[in-house]
Amino acid sequence: MALELIMVILQMTTLLLLLMTGTTSAQNRSLARPGCREWCGNVSVPYPFGIGAGCSINEMFSVECRNTTYGLKPYLKRINLEVFEISVSFPQFVRVNNPVISQSCPVNGSTVVNGSTSVDLRGSPFSFSDRSTLSDRSNIFISVGCNNHARMIHMNDTTMAQCISICDSSPDRDNSCFGINCCQTTIPMYYRLRAFKASLSSVETNQTGRGVQPIPCTYAFLVDGDWFRFNLTDPFTLQNMTHVPALLAWTLSNVTRNQLGIPKYKGGFCSESSFDSVRCQCYGGYEGNPYLPHGCRDICLRNHTHPQCTRTNNNSRSRMIIIGVCAGSVGALLLLIAAWWLYKVIKKRNDEKRRQKFFKRNGGFLLQQQLSSADGSIEKTKIFDSKELEKATDYYNENRILGQGGQGTVYKGMLSDGRIVAVKKSKIVDEGKIDQFINEVVILSQINHRNVVNLLGCCLETEVPLLVYEFIPNGTLFQHIHDPNEEFPLSWEMRFRIVIEVAGALSYLHYAASLPIYHRDIKSTNVLLDDKYKAKVSDFGTSRSVNIDQTHLTTLVQGTFGYLDPEYFQSSQFTEKSDVYSFGVVIAELLTGQKPICFTRSEESRSLATYFIQSMEENCILEILDPRILKDGRREEMIAVARLGKRCLNLNGKKRPTMREVAIELEGIKMSQGGSTTQQNYHEEFEYNTTDHFEEWDIASSSTTGNFLNSHTASSVDVQPLLVNKP
Repeated sequence: MALELIMVILQMTTLLLLLMTGTTSAQNRSLARPGCREWCGNVSVPYPFGIGAGCSINEMFSVECRNTTYGLKPYLKRINLEVFEISVSFPQFVRVNNPVISQSCPVNGSTVVNGSTSVDLRGSPFSFSDRSTLSDRSNIFISVGCNNHARMIHMNDTTMAQCISICDSSPDRDNSCFGINCCQTTIPMYYRLRAFKASLSSVETNQTGRGVQPIPCTYAFLVDGDWFRFNLTDPFTLQNMTHVPALLAWTLSNVTRNQLGIPKYKGGFCSESSFDSVRCQCYGGYEGNPYLPHGCRDICLRNHTHPQCTRTNNNSRSRMIIIGVCAGSVGALLLLIAAWWLYKVIKKRNDEKRRQKFFKRNGGFLLQQQLSSADGSIEKTKIFDSKELEKATDYYNENRILGQGGQGTVYKGMLSDGRIVAVKKSKIVDEGKIDQFINEVVILSQINHRNVVNLLGCCLETEVPLLVYEFIPNGTLFQHIHDPNEEFPLSWEMRFRIVIEVAGALSYLHYAASLPIYHRDIKSTNVLLDDKYKAKVSDFGTSRSVNIDQTHLTTLVQGTFGYLDPEYFQSSQFTEKSDVYSFGVVIAELLTGQKPICFTRSEESRSLATYFIQSMEENCILEILDPRILKDGRREEMIAVARLGKRCLNLNGKKRPTMREVAIELEGIKMSQGGSTTQQNYHEEFEYNTTDHFEEWDIASSSTTGNFLNSHTASSVDVQPLLVNKP
């Protein structure tokens, strides 16, 4: 709004300065187009008229300078009329040498009337001027002769004007043309007359007045009214003239001000009519050619005694008023600019203070301290600038939303380096748990596993913290199981590979991270598939974390019905075996293709875990397997995975295997069932090397999972008190 006001003031100031000083640039006095000839004899030819090729606006305004016995004479080429004068200012006209167009003479005692037509201007931009086109300066229709009835007839044979004259040749007669030996009439207004016919006929009278001598011939013509009134002393002299001056009005059609190149506020203006025509003129106090860019010049700059400069005694006072208004406008503009600049400075300072306040409240200094005191293992953790993330997400446009949940909203964004990321806008953080939040950000930033979604960094300059993750493009495992893509079905080979990848990721979180990390919300919607359909365990629940002095880390998510460990409801304690139970539900989901909770099953079998265990105990597991994977023919492998899933779903957490044991057993199933061979038939982009995640253990030398249990896995971390999030 302020910028728009500044622009308005600038425009007003510019206009006032122009009105005050006029246009001093382009002081070329020529009225012709630059580079073109202006004079033909003693007649000036201003633009849009022109002498020679390219000097007129179009062929209709082209003037030919002919060499005659009387010297150089200009002619309008298209209508072949000699030009006496061209005016491009108001009134705008061309004065031409118009022929006397009609005569009537007695022959053998009878009168012969010859009807004649005028010059035909049809199809041209010219018309015979009347009072509507040139105000008080216009053509009049004249007939010279006595006892004469003269009519002006339109080309459609309707009479437009007429007059009658009688005879009187007395020496004391008046030489005016008002009905005695001569009559006149005006052209009807707004006719845009371009052609007409004249008709003369005798009038029978009983006049036998003194000295009445009939004039041998009578004439009719259009003539410039001013020329006729001020230059003709005796109408009878017209009998010897073949041409008289006449006025032609002209317009520019199918032309705009922009095409003429006329700038605004440069001493003149152009008006465009609804008939696609344009008419230009200079402002008062200016003179020149308004049809040329910068063609209007300030009269008073060159001649201070000009009538338009001295017609009032208040001229200098008006200039002082204009100067004062201009000075006031400039002052107001400078004041407004200063106010705008001050507003921007104050706003920038307030925004900076606000960002610093949020940064401090959200634990920014604590995070910086931990990053600076680290041994280099968490250098990849980045503290993002709030403006960078606003730009990356198009200011958190709704079209960028990837998902919404209890923990906040996730937006898709692109960083300045071209990386695609997922930006999590968390809910309000409890200020009492800032230390926990920062601790979790630091620890999760250290996770470097190919099957875990990486936390790239965070932004603490906003009211709620923003977490930045790598972007995973191919959706969730839940979508591919329950809303399959017909072009890319989820085969058993893919499902088995995903089970192995998720198990390896959870084993890494439980045992290989700097502190044990328990996910607490393992489910198919938290398993994402990247561009090569590799599994990525996601975690968007890190906006609040555990106390720094804890022996393991648990993400905030409280669990999802259908996946949650039944022991959680009894003991209110969450252990690593709780993640194992949730993983068992994912196995059952992949094997059966059914949802964790289904109300179409019987009440006691609505839970997929219960339904799966019952089917295993009744030895009818093949009946509930997903028909889409049975055609793959790897039933022994499926049954082996199902048995492992049943062990993971044991209601007694102590009897469940650890995630390390689960990962190793899955590798064993793959080896024993010839999985390495079948995997070769799969696309090369899905190659998977599980030994990358188990460098600490020698799988080949181990015959039982018990060999992998050490003092670390047998410690008290199997059972940890549940972290309760206080409101």
